[in-house]
Amino acid sequence: MVGNKLLGYQAGNSFLHQLSGASKLIFFVLVSIAAMVSYDTRLIAVIALGSLVLFQLSGVKWREISLVLYLVLIFSALNLLMVYLFAPNYGGEIYGQSTFLWKGIGSYQLTWQELFYLFNLMLKYFCTVPLALIFLMTTQPSQFAASLNQIGLPYRIAYAVSLTMRYIPDLQEEFYMIKLSQNARGLDLSKKASLIQRIKGNLQILAPLIFSSLERIDTVATAMELRRFGKGTRRTWYRGQALAPLDFLVIGLAVLLLVISFGLIVLNQGRFYNPWA
Repeated sequence: MVGNKLLGYQAGNSFLHQLSGASKLIFFVLVSIAAMVSYDTRLIAVIALGSLVLFQLSGVKWREISLVLYLVLIFSALNLLMVYLFAPNYGGEIYGQSTFLWKGIGSYQLTWQELFYLFNLMLKYFCTVPLALIFLMTTQPSQFAASLNQIGLPYRIAYAVSLTMRYIPDLQEEFYMIKLSQNARGLDLSKKASLIQRIKGNLQILAPLIFSSLERIDTVATAMELRRFGKGTRRTWYRGQALAPLDFLVIGLAVLLLVISFGLIVLNQGRFYNPWA
């Protein structure tokens, strides 16, 4: 079914669905900063494990995000490969020594220090990607926009964010509908076709997808203009939700992780944790 392939809000009963969109956004941003700033393996390993646990608790099915996960895995692998190809000895420079696993050819050598650095980079993906998916798939767009406006963001910007989140599944659905139409006209985009044919076929979908998206944007903009959107300085929200004690607990945990991240930088005298020191 097309619905199972869409990446967007999925209704559920988990405690993550009950949280305010604002608290989930603050948690995501602060924890992502904590994970990106620090290279302390102990901290980012804990954050990565916690992210995976939260993803499991969210009730989101792996099959619903399989395509996104495949793309992230491919991008991550390419990123790690590029880091090694352009800086094969960077780990040794960071940690002050080189313990060789493979002498290699020329400058392309493999050390424990380089593997440890690449491992830290990989952990950062496990820190942020699950949290981003949790936020996207457990946050109702209208409720999230109301929460953003509640914490002080202008409602025009909040509503723009809401429209963006709503448009993601609509865009995916439009893509799959065009793809089905192309299949009905004899364009084979299944696994039976070669990779080159599938790439060309998907590129042919982009043109109608762009035009349909522009038409949709024009329709929404006209409807908002007719309703005099943006005339007032304030507005009410149908799905407004006040911050609950659990929301403050989540925000407090995010702040604590951020403080720990900066504290470890001071303790380690730098961003990197060095087990060989």
